[in-house]
Amino acid sequence: MRGKKVCVVMAGNPYTESGEKFQVPDMLANRADIYNLGDIIGDTKEVFSLSYIENALTSNSVLQKLASKSMKDVYSIIKYAETGSRDGLDFEANHATEELNEYVNVLKKMLTVRDVIFRVNMEYIASAAQADEYRVEPPFLLQGSYRNMGKLAEKIVPIMNEQELRTLLLSHYEGEAQTLTTGTEANLLKFKEINNWLTDEEANRWEEIKASFNKNKLLKGMDGNDPMIQVLGQLSAFVDGLGGIKSVLEQGVKSKK
Repeated sequence: MRGKKVCVVMAGNPYTESGEKFQVPDMLANRADIYNLGDIIGDTKEVFSLSYIENALTSNSVLQKLASKSMKDVYSIIKYAETGSRDGLDFEANHATEELNEYVNVLKKMLTVRDVIFRVNMEYIASAAQADEYRVEPPFLLQGSYRNMGKLAEKIVPIMNEQELRTLLLSHYEGEAQTLTTGTEANLLKFKEINNWLTDEEANRWEEIKASFNKNKLLKGMDGNDPMIQVLGQLSAFVDGLGGIKSVLEQGVKSKK
């Protein structure tokens, strides 16, 4: 190997089991070019998001049958599922009308699941890149990986309705959140927030958690016996009390209207 130039390429999963960020040791990082595929999507967003579907085809019994017939038709039927139109689409293999309807129904649901998982992935990356001292809410540790897509894809059936699909997604991420070492409730609420699924009660609870997070961050590392810290704690409790009074008054005004 003497006198030869060698390039070593390694690919790693950025997710750890607990949802923490994977770290490359400094001794390797300062001698290598490192790319996070989630951070450098750029103008390849559509290709990257399509890869979620491509990697999950064999996990779904209906789509596995389609993929075994023709991969070219997979992309045509994805376009059909996205647009609702068959105009200009040619199929390489023969598909019965009933089969075609099954493929389209499953792919429509797969696209919805893909979009949810993609949002989770982007939120995870944004949170992992943020320094703790700049956070205004708890870190988001839920994953939006191909593994999640595969596990969900195997449970999708053509006759599933919108509510059943949402229940499937919620159940999956409830299970994922319970495996985290900390922050189960906060991560679930954030998951619902990025998908616009929060109820009014959950939205209020999420605001309470963020307020507590920022208060605890302010007092973190300070000596609890310090008189100034005790004063700050009392002032914080006083402000919280005023906020509660304000909320009650606002609700009273709304109810009168």
